[in-house]
Amino acid sequence: MARLMKRLRRSANAAAMSPEEIRGWMLRTAQATADFYLGNSCADGIPMWDTGVPNLHRLPANYLNQPADPLNQFEPVDSSAAAIAAQGFLRLGNYLTSRDDKKNGVRYRQTGLTIARTLFSEPYLSSDSKHQGLLLHSVYHRPNGWDYIAPGQKVPNGESSMWGDYHLRELALLILREARGEHYPTFFSCV
Repeated sequence: MARLMKRLRRSANAAAMSPEEIRGWMLRTAQATADFYLGNSCADGIPMWDTGVPNLHRLPANYLNQPADPLNQFEPVDSSAAAIAAQGFLRLGNYLTSRDDKKNGVRYRQTGLTIARTLFSEPYLSSDSKHQGLLLHSVYHRPNGWDYIAPGQKVPNGESSMWGDYHLRELALLILREARGEHYPTFFSCV
């Protein structure tokens, strides 16, 4: 009951916030989320499939300071999460730059571009014409064991997912539109 009351008080406080206060709260939340992602992803911006997976301790102690290894034998990486995050980093960076926070804007934007550069090259971008997906090393449902594990491997890798391919294409479209100086799509500008 105490938890419910706390939620209700927070909701009442949020309803009393001005649009500027809500934007500030949302911006702080976006930056905290972005910073958490950065602190828990490898140097190239590719995360492991979950931040609390049981075999992270088997990876090299400094694995976060190195590019992700999608063929490691302990835990899979999640390229689809990286494709989604890259879009968020680009959008957050652009937003901050437009609000005269160039330091953070450039940092987040560069993070998005670093992730994009990684995903648009091997070993993440499929170059096999017989493979049915675009983005390799996506995780489908690891806890249920629904991911394909190739012979000789201990963890899933090399698999594509519909959402990974979709978000990789969205990332490419976002970068292309920006490079051409075309309309910058946002959630509210689509209507």
